[in-house]
Amino acid sequence: MQKQIRLLSLLIALFLVPMAALAAENAKQPLIGISKIVSHPALDAVEKGIQDELAAQKVGAKFDLQNANGDANTAASIANKFQGEKVTLAIGIATPTSQALVNTLKGTPVVFSAVTDPVKAGLVRSLKKGEKNVTGVSDMTPVRQQIELLLKIKKVKRLGHIYTSSEENAVVLAGIVKQVCREMGIEFVETTVSKSAEVKQAVQAIIKRVDALYISTDNTVVSAMSAVTDVAMKNRVPVMSADPSSAEKHPVLAAWGFDYYKMGRVTGKMVAEILKGKKPEQIPTRFMTRASDVDLLVNLDAAKKLGLTVPKDVVKSANKVVENGKLTQK
Repeated sequence: MQKQIRLLSLLIALFLVPMAALAAENAKQPLIGISKIVSHPALDAVEKGIQDELAAQKVGAKFDLQNANGDANTAASIANKFQGEKVTLAIGIATPTSQALVNTLKGTPVVFSAVTDPVKAGLVRSLKKGEKNVTGVSDMTPVRQQIELLLKIKKVKRLGHIYTSSEENAVVLAGIVKQVCREMGIEFVETTVSKSAEVKQAVQAIIKRVDALYISTDNTVVSAMSAVTDVAMKNRVPVMSADPSSAEKHPVLAAWGFDYYKMGRVTGKMVAEILKGKKPEQIPTRFMTRASDVDLLVNLDAAKKLGLTVPKDVVKSANKVVENGKLTQK
């Protein structure tokens, strides 16, 4: 009987030791909260890139993935949730969610990603260094080059632009678009929205007065890209976008912008550095500067429907081409 008791005790111990070790290991895992302003291909790609990079660096983190669905109040609620959970580090994907995290999580490291102008957004005072517990990655987009590309395909006298008046990044980019149009002698026709449900009506309001539409990395508008292209194609007006990811599934004439999955990987590297002991204030805002960081998509099907011819050199320089309903990546 005593032998049986000893054997049972040994079996219990053998079972409990690995369970205890697993519990201890889980307790060591950092809890990372990720808050994105809305779900669309570009921001989803950032989120995936972050997770993949941390996995590649063998950072065994747990994630709390949250989506504010384009609502600033929800973004604030998510920030409060992360504070209550005492997350190890928080990541804001896009400007509004990053602002909410920085305003709420005073003692917790916050890494922003896909933020156009982090200085004007109040996240950092300088691009050359981070703030205490705050740093991240910018997606300032090459507006002038994008409009110049559009002009290679179609002569434009009046350029339409729809943007979200409550998104700091969208307002900053609208100012840049307006300035570029002024310098190029193009009439700038703008209209604003406050939520994605208003996008279709906004496009309808200006579509008869423009030769083309320019869509920036405005998350609210990009999340309603189907509404933009639906109205635009019916009126034979081309769309130039700064977001190649969302353009893959919609008849956008051309899209030139960052590979947001790679941006997620860069953000993940930054997060790993902080988790390994580097202070956010020691890390300046990072930018996507390599040629391989940028995608150019050209939709030859959309061009054909619009009666436009895309120059051969533009097609040759594109690394994504849509033709006969098929997306080819070079």
